[in-house]
Amino acid sequence: MATVAQLASAWDPEPLVLAGAAVAATLFLRAWVRLRRRGRRDRAGAGRLALFALGLLVVTLPLVSPLDVAADRDSLAAHMLQHLLIGDAAPALLLLAVRGPLLAFAIPAAAIRFIGRSPALLGAVGRLGRPAFAFGAWVAAIACWHVPLAYDAALRHPWLHDLEHVTFVAAGLLAWWQLVDPAGKGTLSAGERAAFAGGLFLAGQMLCFVLLVTPVPLYAAYDSMPRRLFGLSALADQQYAGLVMTAEQFLTLGTFMALLGASLLRGPLRSGPPPAWTI
Repeated sequence: MATVAQLASAWDPEPLVLAGAAVAATLFLRAWVRLRRRGRRDRAGAGRLALFALGLLVVTLPLVSPLDVAADRDSLAAHMLQHLLIGDAAPALLLLAVRGPLLAFAIPAAAIRFIGRSPALLGAVGRLGRPAFAFGAWVAAIACWHVPLAYDAALRHPWLHDLEHVTFVAAGLLAWWQLVDPAGKGTLSAGERAAFAGGLFLAGQMLCFVLLVTPVPLYAAYDSMPRRLFGLSALADQQYAGLVMTAEQFLTLGTFMALLGASLLRGPLRSGPPPAWTI
């Protein structure tokens, strides 16, 4: 078990993670500058820049900071926090940042043309945007990767662990795409978005319930450790993991529901286009 002092210096600047963050930052900044030059500062303000920067930090830091070491070697609760940050909080922040015209400007034109020339790719993109598919993908990612056999295997094999992280990020983007609706297509009504968020919450809480009430440690990788972070037992660490997920879901989905409700209350009194920050 690493001490807190040792963890504080355990930074791992993973090249692929940093390269991906750099590409994302470049695409966003390019879109942000172009939109401002066209006189649409209302859709490309400092708030959008701050949201994107925060989202990029939330998806990058958990993978290169001491949290990654603690997640892999010392604590199931730390691992849960890492997964929730990269697969839930970060996608929500990033999609809130790019909603509206920024999204169109951020996607490279070459990518749009490439997809447009392939009916198969167009069909696949269309299926990815369906609410039922997005919900199913999110639930499947949460359920399948937390099966003890899969979870322990991911800890043993780095390539599988990387796949696990990619899966959580992708599932989070699909789910929050339905909630934030960055392209403004209105696929789901406000009530349907609320139901979608409620479904995500209930599905997540089923996993939390299992972690909280199971009387034995579920994951051999953590149970076999002689000591864990802060001296927690394997069972206590498992229960803290359930509490971490409960708290994160209340924060992210609860905030979304509050903003959605506020937007609905403003609706009858508002004329003209919605403000840039409207959910």
